[in-house]
Amino acid sequence: MTLAVHSSTSFINITETKGIKTPDDFLGMALFVQTKPTCRLVAKSSMQEAHLSHERNMVPMEGRKNEKREKLHELTTTHSNNSTAVPVFVMLPLDTVTMGGKLNKPRLMNASLMALRSAGVEGVMVDAWWGLVEKDGPFKYNWEGYAELVKMCKEHGLKLQVVMSFHQCGGNVGDSCSIPLPPWVLEDIGKNPDLVYTDRSGRRNPEYISLGCDMLPVLKGRTPIQVYTDYMRSFRQRFNDYLGDVIVEIQVGLGPCGELRYPSYPESNGTWRFPGIGEFQNYDKYMRASLAASAKAAGKDDWGQGGPHDSGNYNQFPEDTGFFQNDGTWNSEYGKFFLEWYSGKLLEHGDRILGAAESIYQGTGAKLSGKVAGIHWHYNTRSHAAELTAGYYNTRETNGYLPIARMFGKHRVVFNFTCMEMRDGEQPQSANCSPEGLVRQVKKATRTSEVELAGENALERYDGGAYSQVLATSRSDSGNALSAFTFLRMNKRLFEPENWQNLGQFVKSMSEGGRNARRPECDSSRADLYVGFIKKTHSMKVKEIALV
Repeated sequence: MTLAVHSSTSFINITETKGIKTPDDFLGMALFVQTKPTCRLVAKSSMQEAHLSHERNMVPMEGRKNEKREKLHELTTTHSNNSTAVPVFVMLPLDTVTMGGKLNKPRLMNASLMALRSAGVEGVMVDAWWGLVEKDGPFKYNWEGYAELVKMCKEHGLKLQVVMSFHQCGGNVGDSCSIPLPPWVLEDIGKNPDLVYTDRSGRRNPEYISLGCDMLPVLKGRTPIQVYTDYMRSFRQRFNDYLGDVIVEIQVGLGPCGELRYPSYPESNGTWRFPGIGEFQNYDKYMRASLAASAKAAGKDDWGQGGPHDSGNYNQFPEDTGFFQNDGTWNSEYGKFFLEWYSGKLLEHGDRILGAAESIYQGTGAKLSGKVAGIHWHYNTRSHAAELTAGYYNTRETNGYLPIARMFGKHRVVFNFTCMEMRDGEQPQSANCSPEGLVRQVKKATRTSEVELAGENALERYDGGAYSQVLATSRSDSGNALSAFTFLRMNKRLFEPENWQNLGQFVKSMSEGGRNARRPECDSSRADLYVGFIKKTHSMKVKEIALV
């Protein structure tokens, strides 16, 4: 028989259906094929156990001793003993917790986690949104929706990566919902718009608090760093019993999209389009004051009046500007001064937050990680314009990722990098992209700095080509091997038969050190439940757990 879990919100009794004609009939289902010996899946409410009861003619003695381990939530993945095995995590939906602070569709989440565990996935990642948790006022934290998820992961034997998301959700690639900063923070921004990043035209970006006011008491008497620190401390107090056991990683939000960068390429309202160079974000009064002070200290007061006047706009190409063209002012004495200041402020910001995180989570057993954006367009030019506007001082003459890796290493933080799935040949030639070259550079920088490297895919992809590229970059041939990989993202498309099959093969290959081994459709070596794929469905009877 086949058990099919539909995308919906509540369980009802098992029903039997016939006559499913095509693979399209399985759209949105998580599919499981029963192995031998036979088994029965009993789905309960989100906070109850999901048991797997076995009917065996002969039960070995060892099987009787381990009978308790046959509960579905205690299934364990048998990874290869190969030290190069790379655990795979899957990102949960952005709206996993509702605006009301509750776990979204808990019964569907329970079934989805069950499916992921059966596929051999190590765990999942979730955003702990500042705009949800501290929504009701300063120090008023609501972790209840996340507590339910943590317990559910524990029941299924899944590990959890939790992102301290101090940015808003909405306005970037893949943002499928809107979660603004806490209302009381937005109130302060309304009174003082300079609290957020600002471009040369005066356009404000409410996605993240400007690092220019990191150490100023601008949020109801607290500095932004103090607010982030209090938030992380509250998380530790609430989940201390799970840290290092279920919660194995805390990814510390460092900027827009949680990444250590400036919001130099905002997609909201069509401001920026790929592959534009972006714009510098140093025009709020706090950043301007910092630049003026640095220029004065350098004996160049006129350099502190603002950013480069000839750096173009969001959607231009490097050669269209005086600053970023091959022989542009980016490589002049002034250009070097400005870029060192601009990137240096970003490094200081990361250092402050990660230092606070280290002091809070030290000794818990949970890893800390920080995320860096994979800005691969215009990488093959001399100036690397798109990286410069984002705050990475990376050019043909300077290595912008080595200082970041060293700063991460100072706090024993895992360097999490994106665009691991991208190939150079897939990119438009006019954009001078090189995601592969960028990944190689980052791998070398982390190896030199003796920092762990983890990866993500930048865009939602489910094809074998993307998985093959990740497998290739996961190995240590050209620098650091990956310590973990987090797949973007769990949604309805992931459970389509072909996509689900690709994920299962990918997880198995990563567990074998990146060898591109194909997982057979009848591979039951990883767990009592395994992913199967229906081909001749017209002749099969399907038992279906219908969710309505």
